[in-house]
Amino acid sequence: MSAASSDTIVAIATAPGRGGVGVLRLSGDRALDIARLLIGERSLSPRKAHFSTFKDPEGQVIDEGLVLWFPAPGSFTGEEVVELQGHGGPVILDMLVAACVHHGARQARAGEFSQRAFLNDKMDLTQAEAIADLIDAGTRESARAALNSLQGAFSREVNTLVEQLIQLRIYVEAAIDFPEEEIDFLSEGGVADDLRGLIRQAEEVLASARQGRLVREGLTLVIAGRPNAGKSSLMNALAGFDAAIVTEVAGTTRDVLREAIQLDGMPLNLIDTAGLRESGDQIEQEGIRRAFAEIKKADRLLVVVDAQETPDNLDDLATLLPQSQQQLDDLDLPVTLVLNKADLSGDPPGPHPERPDTFILSAASGDGMDALRRHLKAAAGYQGEAQSRFSARRRHITALQDALAALAKGADQLHRHAAGELLAEDLRAAQQALEEITGAFTADDLLGRIFSSFCIGK
Repeated sequence: MSAASSDTIVAIATAPGRGGVGVLRLSGDRALDIARLLIGERSLSPRKAHFSTFKDPEGQVIDEGLVLWFPAPGSFTGEEVVELQGHGGPVILDMLVAACVHHGARQARAGEFSQRAFLNDKMDLTQAEAIADLIDAGTRESARAALNSLQGAFSREVNTLVEQLIQLRIYVEAAIDFPEEEIDFLSEGGVADDLRGLIRQAEEVLASARQGRLVREGLTLVIAGRPNAGKSSLMNALAGFDAAIVTEVAGTTRDVLREAIQLDGMPLNLIDTAGLRESGDQIEQEGIRRAFAEIKKADRLLVVVDAQETPDNLDDLATLLPQSQQQLDDLDLPVTLVLNKADLSGDPPGPHPERPDTFILSAASGDGMDALRRHLKAAAGYQGEAQSRFSARRRHITALQDALAALAKGADQLHRHAAGELLAEDLRAAQQALEEITGAFTADDLLGRIFSSFCIGK
């Protein structure tokens, strides 16, 4: 552990603002000593609540409440931990933090408590990340998936893959080191069979991780189109309430509007944008620039067209979205087309009979909206909470993909060349990629990025 991580740290563990109870947390070798300077020289029993007054360095009473001591290593961080539970006033808690700092503590960085728990082998990296995911959960499904990860569901899946990889590596590398045994990889077929089974298992874990990431992060959906096509009405219909102002005046939406909703448990990040058209208005031009900036970051683009003015070529984005020709060059983004205002055009609502990913609907009346909702869930690959066994992040997906790529390359080396040395190297690369998920093999800069995204006090 670094010198910084050997300091005794202090942080407020409860949310900012006023509350009935406020919790202060100390962790490190001097946690108990510092706590005793605040409460006086009195004995504390491990894991038992003691009522006490809390005093500043001059001996003035700051607050009164409960003190709990968790001796190392049986604490959250694996270090000496003391919690002071007093009244939840921001000024009171700040005064307690200042007193702890005066007595030698250092204010904790974001996520430093969880980082110490990881460094002290109290949890692996996926479990540490699950703490932040559980705190940030926006739906019941994402909270349940994060809790499963915190309890080790994702770690067990990854560790099972790693253990099987290790056994396969032992066999392959033994054959390389002892050629006199004349182990023939191809004639025996056992290695090839084990490798295929390992790839199938890794693919299943990847599929579950993709569901976990979708439940955690949701789908970012940008709504774009010409002015007065009904983009804001569609956003309100998807959200289920009036999130955006709707008028008959073209160009009402000048800036980017955001709303986080859920479709049957799937988080959906809706972004309504300014109408796209040629304009000399500087404010409108800025709104259009921001619209294209959001489109480039989206998971899917929802293009809204007035069904009364449907162009002949529905495949030409430059026609549907003016000014898009240069803005969206080389953008590989899935597109769903919505022909809106079916109540005025007379077109029957529902999926377009001839065009996939195209829907006829009326955002004003709601006709055809159910088909669009089903389409968005299917397009995202959402399979419901039963498939969300654990929460996952983008880096987990990337690591699993890297592991699968290495395994596939190793299988190819084995099939084409019976090259044990090359297979061993690919197996090593696959194991390293998997161990990055749990933190068994993780660069320090990655740890810094992960834990800096946590809240203070965790």
